[in-house]
Amino acid sequence: MFVRKKPNKSGLVSVQVIDKSQGKYRVVKTIGSSMDPLEIERLIAEGKRYAQRMMGLQEIDFTDHKKLYADALSSISSHKLVGIQYVLGRIFDDIGFNQINEELFKDLVLYRLVYPKSKLKTTEYLYRYEQKSYSEDSIYRFMDKLHSRYKDIVQKISFNHTLRVLEGSIQAVFYDVTTIYFEIEKEDEIRKPGFSKDGKHKHPQIVLGLLVSKDAYPLAYDIFEGNKYEGDTFLPILEGFRSKYNFEKLTVVADAGLLSNKNVQDLIEKGYEFILGARIKNEKESVKKKILSLDFEKDKSKVIKKDGLTLIVTYSEDRAKKDRYNREKGVKRLEKQLKSGKLTKSSINNKGYNKFLKMAGEVALELDQEKVDKDANWDGLKGYLTNSRMTKEEVLENYRHLWQIEKAFRVAKNELKIRPIFHHKRQRIEAHICLNFTAYKIYKELDRILKAKKSGLSPEKVIEIIQNIHELSLITPNNEIIRKTIILTDEQKLVQEIFGF
Repeated sequence: MFVRKKPNKSGLVSVQVIDKSQGKYRVVKTIGSSMDPLEIERLIAEGKRYAQRMMGLQEIDFTDHKKLYADALSSISSHKLVGIQYVLGRIFDDIGFNQINEELFKDLVLYRLVYPKSKLKTTEYLYRYEQKSYSEDSIYRFMDKLHSRYKDIVQKISFNHTLRVLEGSIQAVFYDVTTIYFEIEKEDEIRKPGFSKDGKHKHPQIVLGLLVSKDAYPLAYDIFEGNKYEGDTFLPILEGFRSKYNFEKLTVVADAGLLSNKNVQDLIEKGYEFILGARIKNEKESVKKKILSLDFEKDKSKVIKKDGLTLIVTYSEDRAKKDRYNREKGVKRLEKQLKSGKLTKSSINNKGYNKFLKMAGEVALELDQEKVDKDANWDGLKGYLTNSRMTKEEVLENYRHLWQIEKAFRVAKNELKIRPIFHHKRQRIEAHICLNFTAYKIYKELDRILKAKKSGLSPEKVIEIIQNIHELSLITPNNEIIRKTIILTDEQKLVQEIFGF
């Protein structure tokens, strides 16, 4: 942290405490503002004191008992970072991951949450702050062992813990996929170009499928070739999960991207109940006419029976506004491109708002206003296909939980930095995903504890705080070792109170 002076247009100078972590600048606190140079200097001094408190720093006054303090400082034998073990390490153990008796596994998982870099960079950090030394060969040997021996154990430990958290009942599971791209030129057996959710369509990638419970506690995962259709990843993970834990009845919730006639038929034949996002605009004409004739004046959700299944259609004014806004924005962009002559016959397709284009004569393109007007009839409408015996309200409530799996992917990509992946062998890529799966499980449990304690702290904030909790070891004249955990700030004291260390 540092203190900066920020000139304002009004002539005032704002004094701010700035945090620069993970390469980003963030205003922690604005101390105050003034035009008076003396007042500005006072605010700067106050800002420095605030920054020191936030970072857990404290100046020692040597004016009295200088020799006593000097002797004490000279007797310090070690200085270790312990907050990570006291908080994240305890959660790791409480979940049950300590059943895997590998210290390197624990270290790689915990530092994925704290210092999400390459494995070798992580070992440098471990050596610097915890005096633990791991060789490059030991890292790669362990990655191979993690893939071959521990992958299924990790998922089973996570499942059992989630079962305890949810008081022994998992009625519904939620599934979605994301893609992880690699900055390489050549594809291989697993890393292949495909539809990228990050917009990196030319890069080789893998597809990651994740199965979670209510509240997005992770249950199972797997990786697939980068060019694999996401709908084809659905059943393998689901079937493996059900057979491993002997579920007779299970409801699966998934987005419309995983909906295909084959998937629906397979789910029915295998005895699953399901709630799937429906592509209502792609329904046959008779069903579309029914949908557009529905009256949502009093009830914002309606039920249509379709081929032995239930299609629930809802209307939302907020969604309608968003649909109108997006369409108008897309149409304006098309009109601009038409004027500039950038569009050609090959531009007529069903991708995005290009569906609103049509030929005018033999060579010219124009906007098909009739299609635009017809599309407006669907503003605010969303469908859900189910064979469940749940009530309409229960179906909608379960589907609402699906957004949390999107948050899980955001955490994996942003907080855990799941990519870049510095491996090319499939088993080591899978081992890397396993470490991230375990780290995300700890993140979720940390989040649950903080909410249960009504702490007002986010997992990210706690992870930041514990990186400044250290332990000093002193050797007395009698060669006794005294260890002292240094707790200085109010935030550190709050974390200590929550986790009881």
